[in-house]
Amino acid sequence: MTDTPAQPAVTSRHVARGLGTTVLARLGGVIEIVAQPLYVLMFGLAGYGLYAVLWAAVNLLENICDAGMTNALQRTVPQSASEAEAAAALRTAMLFGVVPCLVVAALIATFAADLAPLLNVAERDRPLVVPALQLFVWALPLWAFVEIATSAMRARMVFGAEIRLRIVWEQILRLVFAGLFFAGGLGLKGLFIAHLCSLAVTALLCVRLLARYYDFAELRRGGRGSTAERDTLRAGLSILPSNIIGRLFGDAPALILNLLLPGAAGAAAAGLFTIARKLSSVVQLVRIAFSYVLAPLAASAERADRAQVADIYAYATRLIFAIALPLAAVLAAGSSSLLSLFGAQAHVAQAAVVILLFARAFEAVLGISLPVLQVVAAFRHQLTAGLFGLAIAVGAGWVIVGHLDPLTGVTLAMSIGLVAMAGIPMTQLAISEKLHPFDSRFPAVALHGIAITVAAGGAALLAAQLPDPVALPLIALIAAVSIWAALRFALPLADRASLGKTGRRLRLF
Repeated sequence: MTDTPAQPAVTSRHVARGLGTTVLARLGGVIEIVAQPLYVLMFGLAGYGLYAVLWAAVNLLENICDAGMTNALQRTVPQSASEAEAAAALRTAMLFGVVPCLVVAALIATFAADLAPLLNVAERDRPLVVPALQLFVWALPLWAFVEIATSAMRARMVFGAEIRLRIVWEQILRLVFAGLFFAGGLGLKGLFIAHLCSLAVTALLCVRLLARYYDFAELRRGGRGSTAERDTLRAGLSILPSNIIGRLFGDAPALILNLLLPGAAGAAAAGLFTIARKLSSVVQLVRIAFSYVLAPLAASAERADRAQVADIYAYATRLIFAIALPLAAVLAAGSSSLLSLFGAQAHVAQAAVVILLFARAFEAVLGISLPVLQVVAAFRHQLTAGLFGLAIAVGAGWVIVGHLDPLTGVTLAMSIGLVAMAGIPMTQLAISEKLHPFDSRFPAVALHGIAITVAAGGAALLAAQLPDPVALPLIALIAAVSIWAALRFALPLADRASLGKTGRRLRLF
């Protein structure tokens, strides 16, 4: 009988390699930030707000209807013993993740006229609401397919496959289509059509990529309740509640603000929150990139040695701290100049931007524990953080909203719950699994990182006093330099060396 070959140890170098390509893939989110001022300029703040509300609703529904299949693949595919098992996991994810979205989309399209009055929009956009619902709701199954397909590729540890999809086809193509349709006189309807066109092209290209990393012959077989299929469905349904709660923190505030304020004010408030969320997503990108990489790596490491999980968990926390904190401080200090890109009416969102930036930074540092918890801990532990975080956010909102303006109040309540939700999995891992990321190297990283953050924030505050055309590139430069300084002077040599050729080119060691 032949022994199974020993699996190579999962190290910080694996995290760094996957991180580079995943960050590139997630730069589509940065391009989306750049596109937002153009959308506001073309379609107005209230029109952009309607689009933001409908896209938030699609995102929220997708997270409910996909049965947790995107996260389930991160757990089951890396542990598959054969191509047949991997294909069974993907088949289950597509069946239980996409089909419910198709059914829900059909129902919404049918009853669009009954749902339209629930949305607060500018009077001039009111006639567009029903046709927009009937059209844009088909983004739901398309988005579910794209999310599951790209998750399936990440589960194969093919982290760079999303780069062309996320940046070129999904984001840049959407912006090009929107500009063309706007120039063609389609108005706000053109933005909805552009979004659907970019998703359709992305979905088609996903099929090609899946064929490279999965056996489509195996994909057509099965469907009879194999162990891999049952494990995938069970993993997805177990993670689903925490996924829904996590998505509520991102998308529910825009919907709540739209419901709270009547007419154009509701649409504008939703648009302003979305602007604030997009700006803060630069920091969120750090956590997302690490989470995408860490989940499959932790699953592989858990099969071999729990010590490997502890090592990459601590490494990821140090690296996130060195990147997220100075980035958030610089962007918060320069938020006035950043908001000027969206017009004078966007400045009322400055408090929301600052709150979200620091909330996302703390979430990034604490929240990297969640993908580790999803892999190594029992399923019942994964819901605790979401429930507590949601309860704290609702309680904070009950106290705060009414004392502050609705935008700031809703944002602050959400942020309090967000940070609480990120911190609980770290505590759970420390108590139930005896895993924590704060080894002997972390205090020095924290001390140097905080000093660099304070200095960078002060420099960005001074830069923000300059005229916007000068301030904006200067703030971007300060952000880049502060991240480099934190990586160079806060991280230990072994962490910097794990960055390989990139670290050498950046003179980090």
